[in-house]
Amino acid sequence: MRYGFWAPVFGGWLRNVRDEGMEASWAYFSRLCQRAEQIGYDLTLIAELNLNDIKGVTEPALDAWSSAAALAAITNTLEIMVAVRPNFHHPALFAKQAANIDRISGGRLALNVVSSWWADEAKQFGLTFDQHDDRYARTNEWLQVVDGLWSQTPYTFHGERYSMVDAICEPKPMSSPRPTIYAGGESDAAKALIVQRCDAYVMHGDEPEFIAAKIADMRERRARLGLPPMQFGMAAYAIVRDTEKEAEKEVVRITTLDPKAPGFDNFDQWLSGTQLERELKIKEYSVSNRGLRPGLIGTPEQVRARIAEFSDAGVDLLLLQMSPQLEEMERFAEQVIAPTMAA
Repeated sequence: MRYGFWAPVFGGWLRNVRDEGMEASWAYFSRLCQRAEQIGYDLTLIAELNLNDIKGVTEPALDAWSSAAALAAITNTLEIMVAVRPNFHHPALFAKQAANIDRISGGRLALNVVSSWWADEAKQFGLTFDQHDDRYARTNEWLQVVDGLWSQTPYTFHGERYSMVDAICEPKPMSSPRPTIYAGGESDAAKALIVQRCDAYVMHGDEPEFIAAKIADMRERRARLGLPPMQFGMAAYAIVRDTEKEAEKEVVRITTLDPKAPGFDNFDQWLSGTQLERELKIKEYSVSNRGLRPGLIGTPEQVRARIAEFSDAGVDLLLLQMSPQLEEMERFAEQVIAPTMAA
C-alpha cells in the first residue's frame, strides 16, 4: 500500500469545525509536506479550487499550481499529484507549465484530472461551465492535446474545442512515458474516459466490498480496450486512537452538525453537479470526499486490519485526510505505516 495525503490548501477538511489549527498558508503547507516525506508518506494530492469549499468561499484557499511548483523545489521524494480542471487551463499552455514543474521535481509530477462540478465558481471567474457529459467530452479532447504535446514535436490537432498547428512543447516531462494521470468519476461518461485516457482511477471513500466492485468493473473495461492495468486509489479520513471509545468520540466531535457553518453552503450545488452511485447524506458531507465511509477509525490494530481489507480489494494508494493534520499524520505514520512496513 502507498500512503498519500491531501495537502492542506483550504485550512482543514472539516466543515463543522471552524478552526482546525492548520491555516491555509505556504508556511504550514510546506512544513507539512517536507515532514511527510521524512516519516513515510509517498504522495500528496493538491486540490484545485479557487474558492474555499470547506471553510466557506470568503476564506483563503491556496492556488494549486504555484504551490506545486514551489513544493517541487523543496521536496525530494514525494509524488506531487496536482488537480487540474480542463475548463480552467488551455491545454497547450498547461502542457508547457506542467512539463517544467515535472522537471523541477525530477520527474515527480502527476495529474489528477477533474471535470469540474462548481458552476458558481466558473461563473465568478468568467469561464465556461459545461453540462455533465459535455465536461467529460472536453476533458477527453484536452487530454489528447496534452498527451500529444508531451509525446510529439511538432504537434497538430483540430478538435471541436481546441485547435493548434505545428505546436512545440520543449522540454518534455522527465516522467516516462508521461506523468501519471489520475482521475475519478462514477458516471458512465467518466468511466469511459478514464479507462481510455488515464493511468489510475481514484475513488471517494467507501466500504471494501463496494470498492472491490468498482475496481473489478474498471479492470474489465480496461481489459476490453487491451490497455495496461491501472492503479487504484481511494480517499479516506483517518482517526487513530489508543481505544475504540476515544476514536468514536472524535467521530462525534467532527460530525456534530453546525448548520451555520459556511462550508455547507455548496452542498446542494455539489450534488447537482455530480452523478453519485450511492446516496450521500449531509452528515457525511461534514468530512470531504466521503472520507468516513472506509472506516479507518479505531485503534492502530483496527486501522491496519481495515487497510488490509482495502489492499485485498485492489486499492494500492490511500489518499488520507486528518485533523489537525501535522499531529495526526505523525501519529498515523508511527502507529500504522511504520508497523506495516516492518511486518
